[in-house]
Amino acid sequence: MTDREVWLLVAAVAVLVVALGAAVVAADSGGSDANKTIAGWTPDVDDPREATPPDDPGVATLEGHAYDSVQAAVDDAEPGDTVSLEGRFDEHVTIETPDLTLEAATSAAEHDNAETALLDGSGEGTVLEVTAANVTVDGLWVRESGPDRSTEDAGIYVNGSDATLSDVRITESTFGIWISESTNVTVEDAAIAGREGIDESQRGNGIHLDRADGAQLLDNEITTVRDGIYFSWSEDVHAEGNHLWDLRYGVHYMYSDHNHLEGNVAFDNDVGFALMVSRDLTIVDNVVVNNDGPSGQGILVKDVDNSEIRDNAVVANRNGLYVYNAHGNEIADNLVLENAVGIHFTAGSSNERVVGNSVIENGEQAYASTTSQLAWNDTDGGNYWSDARASDLDGDGTSAVRHQPAGTVEQLVREQPQAAVFAESPAFDAVRMAESSFPILESPGVVDHRPLAEPPHDNWREYYADHNH
Repeated sequence: MTDREVWLLVAAVAVLVVALGAAVVAADSGGSDANKTIAGWTPDVDDPREATPPDDPGVATLEGHAYDSVQAAVDDAEPGDTVSLEGRFDEHVTIETPDLTLEAATSAAEHDNAETALLDGSGEGTVLEVTAANVTVDGLWVRESGPDRSTEDAGIYVNGSDATLSDVRITESTFGIWISESTNVTVEDAAIAGREGIDESQRGNGIHLDRADGAQLLDNEITTVRDGIYFSWSEDVHAEGNHLWDLRYGVHYMYSDHNHLEGNVAFDNDVGFALMVSRDLTIVDNVVVNNDGPSGQGILVKDVDNSEIRDNAVVANRNGLYVYNAHGNEIADNLVLENAVGIHFTAGSSNERVVGNSVIENGEQAYASTTSQLAWNDTDGGNYWSDARASDLDGDGTSAVRHQPAGTVEQLVREQPQAAVFAESPAFDAVRMAESSFPILESPGVVDHRPLAEPPHDNWREYYADHNH
């Protein structure tokens, strides 16, 4: 292309942008909606409230002796003892004996999903409090804590290290499980549901970690509380295999570094994962779907540094990834599918490595509020964009044509939503070509210099919710 041809193209693009800008202002504000309608998606999870409570008066057994009070049996127990429960107990219990096991005599699975041991707090205070070390609670249903968030009313409150809570069911409680100033606590196979019919601001969290380093949170199901798993000043926590739905935030990190979140599913929440004011997080192989409440983020990355967000499926949220004042993170190998906005960068986020992602069929693929260009690629390749005009001339898997998913056209449509009616017009196509083919029109925004020719996620259709394409 000669210099004269280049300048003619630049002039033509400038004229098109001005003309279309004027047309947009005059357009009918009732233009077509750029976003897609998302079909529902629900995994196979049970509602924790769907169980049958025992009717028989409770019996606690310790060393062959029967008690009608759990507290009485626990007070008589020695370290290493097991207290077995069957039936219903209306009382509050505190465990101060270390190395104690408190368990249901038989499992719910043996009784057609009818729980065999119920501890009911009658709507007052914390129901079960564990203050000793190395205590195990297994198979109990705990319900009806007090309603007060300020006094930390919980189904189970743990203030003893090395505790294990296994296969517990917690319902109608303000906080499900509160773990405070305790290390190496394990919560596994728990089912937690808060109170229905009350304002979200009056709910506590499902699992609340307060200076609870080294916790293991495995295969739990949490719904109808405020935040599913809440972290405050807690480090080296491994959370894996949890299902979180109908919440404000599925997972919420605050001032909590060096944590690992893997294989979790957050759906139908306001925000799937809210990663805030933390660093050195590992967020891998999770699924966030249909998180489209008032905030509407799949993964919110706010004031987070030096973290890894990799191999996640981010599907059908309002904003797939919303990155705010975040620095030095790696956002790699994620499936970003059919969100209203795929990836949104704002508030001066910098030094992010964004590579290997499959960005497919989002209403707006990417947006960055910036006055400069952000390069999303590394030396070997960039990301796959379903709307890119890929041209892999040498067969190395990357396109010879760069792609700018958030350039002049996208900026104009965001500032003047009526412009969506022109988004696929030949004139706008000419603007995109000028931005992609050569560095002629260096407009600010995201640019991928080596977009991938094929999506790295060959199974992306498994998640594709909108079947109208």
